[in-house]
Amino acid sequence: MIDVESIADEVRPVVRPGTQRAIAIVGAGAIVDVAHLPAYRAAGLEVVGITDLDATRAAEVAERHGIPVVYPDVEALLADPQVEVVDIAVPGPAQPPIVEAALRAGRDVLAQKPFAPDLATGVRVASLADDLGRKVVVNQQLRYDEGIAAAAAMVRQGLVGEVYHVEFSVRIHTDWSAWPWLLTTPRLEISNHSIHYHDVVRWILGEPATVFCAGRRVPGQRAIGETATTTTALFDSGARALVFTDHNVTRAEPSATFQIDGTAGTIRGTLGLLYDYPHGRADTLEIATDASGFTPYPVTRRWLPDAFIGPMASLLEWIDGGEEPSTSLRDNLGTLALVDALYESQATGRAVDPRRP
Repeated sequence: MIDVESIADEVRPVVRPGTQRAIAIVGAGAIVDVAHLPAYRAAGLEVVGITDLDATRAAEVAERHGIPVVYPDVEALLADPQVEVVDIAVPGPAQPPIVEAALRAGRDVLAQKPFAPDLATGVRVASLADDLGRKVVVNQQLRYDEGIAAAAAMVRQGLVGEVYHVEFSVRIHTDWSAWPWLLTTPRLEISNHSIHYHDVVRWILGEPATVFCAGRRVPGQRAIGETATTTTALFDSGARALVFTDHNVTRAEPSATFQIDGTAGTIRGTLGLLYDYPHGRADTLEIATDASGFTPYPVTRRWLPDAFIGPMASLLEWIDGGEEPSTSLRDNLGTLALVDALYESQATGRAVDPRRP
């Protein structure tokens, strides 16, 4: 029998009134417009300003969401004494200098994934945050998607026993031209999409001991990077993980599924967002712990925009003296190390140990 209430209480992100801080956002792209800002509004958070290289776009987003100030640049944003937390929502390669500037200006930061282009850069930024005593959380918000979060809670509660297999399988069509800068990045699919699944695998199983990854392009694709990947991960515990993605599916219905197998049961579900992106639908989730079959868990929230309150809420709680969140920058170095290892495996055709020294 599933204790739905105990799981729901464990996975529902909450912003306590006393933890609220004035937030400013760097970046006014689509994800800010349809995910960050609706999530923050629903949680009652105060967004005091926004900036973007495209000033017209920033002004449009500000008007749509009632943001009072449009800054001409990052320097002006950081010079505003009312800004306490900076949400940096720009492409990964552009993030490190902005994160570092915000830290030096005495602000705590929510950074997007991937928050750095490689592990070495990530370590440098993490060291600066430690030296300055600032808090940084990475927006790996799939951990806060209700279906995934509830599945992880079931694992923590021991409902499926010892987990020995985690699998994500995603077959969808993605028009990468919607993000023109992605067309010219050599690190495409893993760094910008399936990093979410690899991060969740780490969250559930810990650091893998060995990974092997094969990536591919398809004839005629515009993007220079990989658009389909297959990854296997082996763990010292004996557990295994498989992450399969293909963004080139045009002749079949999309599918996006996950499964967690343990010695006492199985959890399985779907990632509803990917069935009609960016509108999507609610996830599905069900669990089987005996021969009587699967029992559904009632998922009521969505990955986009609902999951986006989780990383910000956890950052605000941390600033207020709470525990370091699971998606802190320091933890996310493990995900960056894993991403680096996956690209090394693709390049060499060999298995790689992604664990950091």
